[in-house]
Amino acid sequence: MTKITQNTVPYSNISYGTEPTKMVRFMRRCFIIQVFNFFKLNLKVMRIVVGGHS
Repeated sequence: MTKITQNTVPYSNISYGTEPTKMVRFMRRCFIIQVFNFFKLNLKVMRIVVGGHS
């Protein structure tokens, strides 16, 4: 009987990566949510710009 083992490197870059959940993948691909986040970010930036010019 032979025993097959996989050699892994404990602190390699691949060991820190995480798999996104189904909800995260949906939020990244949903066009409506991306448009909403785009305008939300633009409003934040505009508030900072307008506040600095007053």
